[in-house]
Amino acid sequence: MAKEKYVRREVWKEIVLALRDLGGSASRKQIRRTMAENEYNGLTYEGVYYVKISRNGNKYSPFMLDFNFNIRNLYTIGFIEEPQRGKDITLTDLGRTADLTNFPSQEQVDKISAYWKQKDELRYAKKKLKEKIGITGDTEPEVEDTDAQDTAEDDWKIQLLEQIKQFSPAKFESFSRLLISKMGVAIDKTKGVKLSGDHGIDGFGYFRSDEFRTSRVAIQCKRYTNGSVGESEIRDFKGTMDSFNAEYGIFVTTSYFTDSAKAIATQGNRTVTLIDGQELTDLVERYQLHITPVQTYSLDDYYFEKD
Repeated sequence: MAKEKYVRREVWKEIVLALRDLGGSASRKQIRRTMAENEYNGLTYEGVYYVKISRNGNKYSPFMLDFNFNIRNLYTIGFIEEPQRGKDITLTDLGRTADLTNFPSQEQVDKISAYWKQKDELRYAKKKLKEKIGITGDTEPEVEDTDAQDTAEDDWKIQLLEQIKQFSPAKFESFSRLLISKMGVAIDKTKGVKLSGDHGIDGFGYFRSDEFRTSRVAIQCKRYTNGSVGESEIRDFKGTMDSFNAEYGIFVTTSYFTDSAKAIATQGNRTVTLIDGQELTDLVERYQLHITPVQTYSLDDYYFEKD
């Protein structure tokens, strides 16, 4: 199946719908996931997380450009509180109650146009400063129309997931077992590694809870470059779990799970924890798995505004 491409679009209405579904306040990541899973107005999971390669070879998410651009638009028209780096996006009273039937109005469009005209002047000032100190050339994508810092924080995860998708099946299984062991599952060296490939699973181990209860855990890994994990694959895995007498399972993929797969995962006595590609990168960050933290800074618009 060919990988779906993302078509650039306005997504501010979809952001409001997602925030309303999430109770009015959520992280950018939660908002994007909700938009992808609910497929508001034709959005799809693969479209939201589509990765594009720029002319100079950088990988980026075109959806992030539209997403952050429209976050700023929503703040400009008073639908959300002022976005703060690392903080949740929160709807205002207007954002929670406004009728979206004829959204946006002409008045809102005019207000946004004035805001971006001012931003163009600031971008020009920054460009002149770069020329003055000898910095030449632009990087793609142009993030001046977005919240650049938030976009940069996601760039390394885009690269991470793309690299994981290039793993061999054996390396992906090994990587998944390593990550799950960091999460507290003790991998059985015989059942979980040597015999796993011959018995329909990719790992097996034991997890001891705070109540000193030990559970048997079966692990399955699917490294997909496109497409989704469906209901049949979860059913097959649950059947294999029975032969290992596993209390629960963990299914890891670089892709995502269909709604029917999610439903099957929680049915019956043996449930399956699903980890898709986006959560996989979050777990790598949480457990600092073969990554090195880097901190940097960028100048706020304050330094470029005229008196």
